[in-house]
Amino acid sequence: MPLNYHHLRYFWAVAHDGNLTRTAERLNLSQSALSTQIKQLEDRLGHALFDRRGRQLHLTEAGRIALDHADAIFATGQELVATLQDSGRSRQALRVGAQATLSRNFQIGFLRPILSRPDVEVILRSGHPTELLEGLATLNFDLVLLNREPPDDGLAPFETHRLAEQPVSLVGTPARLNPDLPLATLLRDQPVILPTRDSTLRMAFDAQASRLGISPQVVAEVDDMAMMRLLAREDIGLALVPPIVVKDELASGRLVEARDHPAIVETFYAITLRRRFPNPVVQDLLAER
Repeated sequence: MPLNYHHLRYFWAVAHDGNLTRTAERLNLSQSALSTQIKQLEDRLGHALFDRRGRQLHLTEAGRIALDHADAIFATGQELVATLQDSGRSRQALRVGAQATLSRNFQIGFLRPILSRPDVEVILRSGHPTELLEGLATLNFDLVLLNREPPDDGLAPFETHRLAEQPVSLVGTPARLNPDLPLATLLRDQPVILPTRDSTLRMAFDAQASRLGISPQVVAEVDDMAMMRLLAREDIGLALVPPIVVKDELASGRLVEARDHPAIVETFYAITLRRRFPNPVVQDLLAER
């Protein structure tokens, strides 16, 4: 039996509104009639599309997949009405959440294999690890990029994929940083730009400074690696960053790197959710690693 696109459009409207009553009023339908239309679509597809929790509607995994296809179907219809060229192709959405402090250069490097694919649309959001993992658990993300493993609390079936690791360096302008000086001397004599105290890098740095018996002069605490790079370029202090964050500045000589590295390593992880219907683009990305 062919798919009833009226049922699909009703589902599409409710999924975007997130509220059955509001959608019914907007479409000038009774709630019972709208519920019946969606139930018929669920029967046709063989899967529940919404998880009904009180008055709230939350998409199931099958519902998220159905919404992706509905978005593509109705976008194509809009293109047809607008008489656009018919050379475009349907695009598969990839929803990625990235920790706000994570290197932009690393994110681009990880996503590069699919950025030029005409069949993929990348939707990238940044945020705190807790909210990103909550979004992953509720299927608002297909994949989350972090520099720490998620807590193993058993509440969500997270899968952790270790992508890469690299040492963290002190970097600064050539006028401020003598690459040959020992780490302890640099930390005693120069102000430093550090990640915020809730980051794994900051905790590791504070522990190492304590072992060295040093209380560095912290000139800035920043939760964004791109901002740390800019502050280092402004020569307000030495920045504690992975070299990938400042690779262009190191290559040009605008910034230099201390040869005596802090004994700190940043590890990059891709976190996914164990799903019955995994996004094939995620599988393609992870296969590249």
